[in-house]
Amino acid sequence: MLENASEESARDFALDQQPLKVVEREGVRYTILGTAHVSKASADAVQELIDSGDFDAVAIELDQNRYNSLTNPNSVAQMDLFQVIRQGKAGMVAANLALGAFQQRIAEQFNIEPGQEMRVAIQASKDANLPILLIDRDIGVTLRRVYRNVPWWQRLNIFSGLIASVFSNEKISEDEIERLKQGDMLESTFAEFAQSSERMFTPLIAERDQYMAAELRIQAIAEPPKYQRVLAVIGAGHLKGLVEHLKTDQTPPETLKESLNKLPPPSIWPKFLPWIIVLIFVVGFIIGFRRSPEFGLSLIMDWFFIHGVLSALGATIGLAHPLTIIGAFFASPFTSLNPLIGAGFVAAGIELWLRKPQVGDFSSLRKDVTTTRGWWRNRVARTLLIFFLTSLGSAAGTYIAGFKIFGKLFGSS
Repeated sequence: MLENASEESARDFALDQQPLKVVEREGVRYTILGTAHVSKASADAVQELIDSGDFDAVAIELDQNRYNSLTNPNSVAQMDLFQVIRQGKAGMVAANLALGAFQQRIAEQFNIEPGQEMRVAIQASKDANLPILLIDRDIGVTLRRVYRNVPWWQRLNIFSGLIASVFSNEKISEDEIERLKQGDMLESTFAEFAQSSERMFTPLIAERDQYMAAELRIQAIAEPPKYQRVLAVIGAGHLKGLVEHLKTDQTPPETLKESLNKLPPPSIWPKFLPWIIVLIFVVGFIIGFRRSPEFGLSLIMDWFFIHGVLSALGATIGLAHPLTIIGAFFASPFTSLNPLIGAGFVAAGIELWLRKPQVGDFSSLRKDVTTTRGWWRNRVARTLLIFFLTSLGSAAGTYIAGFKIFGKLFGSS
């Protein structure tokens, strides 16, 4: 039985070279297995540990969303794409697709399935009729805390890195595989940034160590303890931090969890900046018309055509329907003066109305996004592209038109 195992090691079997720690606290014995997310040996070790009958619960490094993705791969077919875009979640969906594309490329290149040990833990726990405890923080909260915690220029680096990882045809390097052996998909994807940025390391890795320790205590502790022998399956990169927090944290776990789920307050200026920009342009138009109706009209035409052309160009690059392209052309000049609605939202809505994604598009989405061509072929992915590219065109139109308009207003005669 594992009750006789030391904190530093466990019995010899498939786990003999895997890190394993045992921590006892508040009447609960936590056996924490550090796994390699691309290792078959780790999956075998998980299976044998659960089959041993030494545990009354199994905790895994997943949140509810990632658990649903693993247990129900077709859940993406239930997604309401229009609502996703309307609620401002398009970026989150695209980030998840990028992570999934990276995962699929690993599976195809190395004939291994990242996260296999989590799948094994889930199935083995069900077979043994053991409760499954989901202890990781919601991926959306983690990504938002990362986003809020880093300066704007680093956000651009992250975004460009994600885009590059999606459309890159390069083989995944051995270094990336080694990082996966120590961490998880999130850490591997952002490792280049996290290693050199404490602001990113903290929400991405350190906070999750503390969160998982708190969640373990919340789910295991009761009077008497709800569970007495818990197996926790986590990435090896989290082992040291989680064990330390599990041993030493004195703050009530509910308080810690609430604190780690809070989003940092957003900056005030992004809320007002769009309205300030609108006000500046409106004032510019008024100045133009006061000089002469013809001059004011020329400023309006510059604004209209530059915005319309660039937004339509974005939709065109996304291979949008011709009517969507026309809609983007006419919508952009007006939506740019209304921060409550964007040209990308209008274009995506028209595209969804004209080319409603089929069941097959959702079913093949995760595989399609692993190739550049697949993003344009799949109607779901293409709608997301149209949304982003049209929005990008509209944003570029604001700056380019602005330079031209104010150059006319205040340039030399």
